[in-house]
Amino acid sequence: MDIKDIQNLIKFVAKSGANEVKLEMEDVKITIKTGKAQKQTIVQAMPVQQQSVLQSPAIETPQPAAIKEEAPKTEEESSKYITIKSPIIGTFYRKPSPDKSNFVEVGSSIADGDVLCVIEAMKLFNEIESEVTGKIVKILIDDASPVEFDQPLFLVDPS
Repeated sequence: MDIKDIQNLIKFVAKSGANEVKLEMEDVKITIKTGKAQKQTIVQAMPVQQQSVLQSPAIETPQPAAIKEEAPKTEEESSKYITIKSPIIGTFYRKPSPDKSNFVEVGSSIADGDVLCVIEAMKLFNEIESEVTGKIVKILIDDASPVEFDQPLFLVDPS
């Protein structure tokens, strides 16, 4: 196993969402840990930035206040809408093929069972169907972007 194979394995594991993978071959043992360990590092980095806010309150104080104001608006908006989430890990596509039109657009009316997008996983294209009836309010993912399990894809107004 050469370095490129190991790098590709690391990328694959990171995209898969697995927390830990162990691979043992004849003379090679590899353990790849992702997910929770990385998230903990990011959380620990945040207090360091907050300490800098305390050191220069005149410059940094307005930014956290603005973030606090935006959060309730987002919660209020999303509370009246239904979020359609990704059932699998893969690559999100809005079209069935490059030469076809998008399945849905913002403002499109959808019914239970309508195909909203496709998610490609392991060379298989999985049609994602609506489980609700309503109107597409927002498309949360760009075309040809990677998506994680349970990641929000669409906001739907059920009224």
